[in-house]
Amino acid sequence: MKGNLELIGTLNSLLADELTAINQYMVHSEMCVNWGYGKLHEHFEKRAIAEMKHAEKLIGRIIFLEGIPIVSNLKQIHIGEDIPRQLAYDHEAEEGAIRAYNAAIKQAGEANDFATREILEHILNDEDNHIDNIEELLGQISQMTLPVFLSTQTG
Repeated sequence: MKGNLELIGTLNSLLADELTAINQYMVHSEMCVNWGYGKLHEHFEKRAIAEMKHAEKLIGRIIFLEGIPIVSNLKQIHIGEDIPRQLAYDHEAEEGAIRAYNAAIKQAGEANDFATREILEHILNDEDNHIDNIEELLGQISQMTLPVFLSTQTG
């Protein structure tokens, strides 16, 4: 099915966001395991896998719409030098993703591509959960202090 070219362009932009997020989360994951924070390592690794699944859905939809997925584009990757900075960068990325998905959902509706809109809505719900989880971790740091929080993330 030949899709709307502008919407395919938007899907490729979202794909670049997801591929960027995968890289950012994987680096943060490996940094955490290196520092001995096994629970945070698992948190970031699971998030990277979730972003991979989003990328897979976007690639599949672009191909279905007879577009060409562009997997060579990445946006700016922000690597945090410590846990609070990692979470802050990840929060910024998720906020940007939520804005981008909301705009893309509107665009898909205007293009009368409701199947694409439904896929984007599903991903948006995941992104909402991601930012909620990041805010939960930041709240724990605020309430416990960073040293106490980090002591709960080993193992």
